[in-house]
Amino acid sequence: MDAGHVDFCAAQVRRHDHDRYLCALFAPRAARPALFALYAFNLEIARIRESVSEAMLGEIRLQWWREAIESIDTETPRDHAVVQALAAARGLSHARLKAIMDARAFDLEDRPPEDMAALEAYAAGTSAELFALTLEALGVDDPAAALAARHVGIAWALTGLIRAVGFHGRARRLYLPADLAVKAGLHSEDVFAGRDTPALRAVVGQVADAARAHLSEARADAKSVPRRALPALLPGVLATAYLARIDRAEHNPFDPRLAIGPLPRQLRLALAAALGRY
Repeated sequence: MDAGHVDFCAAQVRRHDHDRYLCALFAPRAARPALFALYAFNLEIARIRESVSEAMLGEIRLQWWREAIESIDTETPRDHAVVQALAAARGLSHARLKAIMDARAFDLEDRPPEDMAALEAYAAGTSAELFALTLEALGVDDPAAALAARHVGIAWALTGLIRAVGFHGRARRLYLPADLAVKAGLHSEDVFAGRDTPALRAVVGQVADAARAHLSEARADAKSVPRRALPALLPGVLATAYLARIDRAEHNPFDPRLAIGPLPRQLRLALAAALGRY
């Protein structure tokens, strides 16, 4: 694997997805290039909506990436650092990479998910698939690990969407379930304006509860999960910490106290890795 491509991917992940960057550091050194390639790919796909002015341009960008993944099987993968790094990683499921892109097409529609089931399906497609790929990069093929990764992946996405309510709101986008919003009397314009309301807190609380439920499912059979899968599952530790902050803020997604500094995150991860917990 070209060191320059790996360095590029690692730098992108360190700057824009620091949580996953920290988790990758607990993986065996040989597996890290593939992890950085995966996480850099995820960044590229996740940022498409923010980088285009209309949905059609986003579809074109997604199609470029679909073709780029297909080019990995040829003698001349596309000349892009992330594509080259993915090609060098070898053995990663192209079907899962494409599933992530298919799920991300929802971002271009600029509408909220219809209900919690739709939100969890989005989380599964965008996040749980990435966690499954992380297991592949670690060489872990184990049913208990796969099930745990799916639940941690969904919980991670739900937690992240709560933390990103303000960011998405400024772009007039909303990822909270529409049916819950209607039932609570939540008005999208309040979210777009950054107004903290009881209705918003009620909906955020329900999404947080769903995230916690998935973390509980992920840990239900933790003793059966092989330790070598731990680097893929460590985000569960951070999700738990973020959810605790969300609770302390009484489910106000705009509260600046939701953020956790780099050192506390590193310490939490180091302790969890030492104890074999996620």
